[in-house]
Amino acid sequence: MALRIKNKWHRAYPEQVLEKTLAEHASALGFIGWRLALETAKKLHGDGFDYESDRERVGVITEFVAFVVHVSDRMAHVRLTDQDREVFIHALAGWYADFMNDNLVEIAGPGDYRTPFVALLNRRLGDYAELGFGDDGPGYDLYRYLGACVLEVMGETQINRWVIDQVVEIEGPEVWEPVRKSFENLFSVEDAGD
Repeated sequence: MALRIKNKWHRAYPEQVLEKTLAEHASALGFIGWRLALETAKKLHGDGFDYESDRERVGVITEFVAFVVHVSDRMAHVRLTDQDREVFIHALAGWYADFMNDNLVEIAGPGDYRTPFVALLNRRLGDYAELGFGDDGPGYDLYRYLGACVLEVMGETQINRWVIDQVVEIEGPEVWEPVRKSFENLFSVEDAGD
């Protein structure tokens, strides 16, 4: 996926001290993850997988967003204190819930889209917590679960039944790597501007 991602904080001048809040990190990573999820949904369609409706496309985006929140939580577990991790993940999930709600209001009209999004996110995070994540990132079982969730949204047709393999082998890792790199870069403010 050839998506240009800006994932470093920049100083306006060399002596500037960069102190970003956890909410600012969450907002930046949220935007990056959203772009990755959106581009992945488009790419799946471009690769021949079928969406019957915009609702399915939004569902696929939602599954990748849940994946981004989960892998961010796994990285935060190693890098942040428990309290900071909770603040960061809550801010990240809240950013996505608000962004999803705003977008769906524009697409589908007035309604509460935040509540079902948060409910799905909580279910997915609970399920992902049982799956493998090591020093190299998500395990095969985690990618496979993501693929199964995407297939469930898209519906199993002759074409779509291969989407699990596509997610495991290509799309999942292509989302994971820029999220990993962005998380590291955003939290490495001491290197900003270099």
